[in-house]
Amino acid sequence: MRPLKCLLSALTLCLPILLAGCDGPDEGLPGTVEWDRIDILADVSEPVVALSVHEGDQVQRGQLLLRLDPRRVQAQLDTARANLASLQATLDELRHGARQETIDAARAALAEAQSNQHNAQLAYDRARRLFASHNLARSQLDDAENTLHMNSAQTRNRQAQLDELLHGTRIEELERARANVAGAEAEAARLTVTRQRLDVTAPAPGRVDALPHRLGDQPVQGATLVSLLGGEAPYARIFLPESWRAQAHPGERFRIKVDGIDKTFEAHLRSVRSDPAFTPYYALTGDDATRLSYRAELVLEGASAHDLPAGVPCHVWPHDGDDDDHDER
Repeated sequence: MRPLKCLLSALTLCLPILLAGCDGPDEGLPGTVEWDRIDILADVSEPVVALSVHEGDQVQRGQLLLRLDPRRVQAQLDTARANLASLQATLDELRHGARQETIDAARAALAEAQSNQHNAQLAYDRARRLFASHNLARSQLDDAENTLHMNSAQTRNRQAQLDELLHGTRIEELERARANVAGAEAEAARLTVTRQRLDVTAPAPGRVDALPHRLGDQPVQGATLVSLLGGEAPYARIFLPESWRAQAHPGERFRIKVDGIDKTFEAHLRSVRSDPAFTPYYALTGDDATRLSYRAELVLEGASAHDLPAGVPCHVWPHDGDDDDHDER
């Protein structure tokens, strides 16, 4: 492992030096042509049941790319919707109060309990008179008294039930029911989004760069389903040497030569990192500062640049204002 670490350390130190030596107009700065990459990830782990595109296809925003098996998520969504309907019905019942038929039934039950209590009261009074005249046993008097107490309690219970129906639902019960409905709605909404995302569509126009999975594969949750190359135009990724950094500002003009293509492209600087790459700035002093390099992105201009693939090597020069030595955009 030590020889490998030494080799990596040597490459790390040499690459900025090589870049810094590319100050001359003949060599140019090396780089690669890139596109913005969009990775679409799996929300759930389900088998791939349909592929609608191939690698290299141009796609439009919203176009179907592939489909994951929806049966399990659909069943969960149906259950969530049924639960939501049940909780919503409970809330409506609490909000509207008891039906008149229910109130009438409660009044009838109260009347029955009151009648039973009246009869128990009469029986108890008669048993007490008989007990006073020594014509009734003590145990029979106790039974009559217990029956009266039971009927009195039943009457109070029926009265409380009727009062509850007449006074309506308590605020606390309504709030609890509303909270239950809100939770069920959120769960149904979550599963609806998950179900929709099983039909994987393109979030933006672009080119299909990679389809890591085939029919029947079951990617794990969070795995890349489709990798798209998008953006309005390709860009060149380069590393500016320290001697170029002070003059490099967004909008600065450059010329780019792509390997294998005779045409010279024009480009403008989109961004440049403020932190140097490869070697920390605090580790360099004096002449060593020339080893610093800064990652930058140059947007290629012209319609023909849209046909460039990603990963192609290129070389970059500052724009000298003379358009005679390169093609028109």
